[in-house]
Amino acid sequence: MAKPLTKTQLVTALAEALGSDKKSASAALDAVAKVITDEVSGGGAVTIPGVGKIYCRERPERMVRNPATGEQIKKEADKVVKMTIAKALKDSVNG
Repeated sequence: MAKPLTKTQLVTALAEALGSDKKSASAALDAVAKVITDEVSGGGAVTIPGVGKIYCRERPERMVRNPATGEQIKKEADKVVKMTIAKALKDSVNG
């Protein structure tokens, strides 16, 4: 499995793809991340065409097991961030 791109590598690739400098590409990447974070943390969802949909899902209260002791404990309800991958991306990876 290939190593994931670092932020610096992603900024460099974005700058090359856009034909701009790294500073503006970094600002654009930070702005996109902030918009996604603000929207999802507020209970909304963000769809990135060709990539997927990022959303927040609530998990109910449930019983879990402590692996060290085997003891059953109650875990409070919480929220998790999920992502559904777009069909176009799945097809490009598998095709």
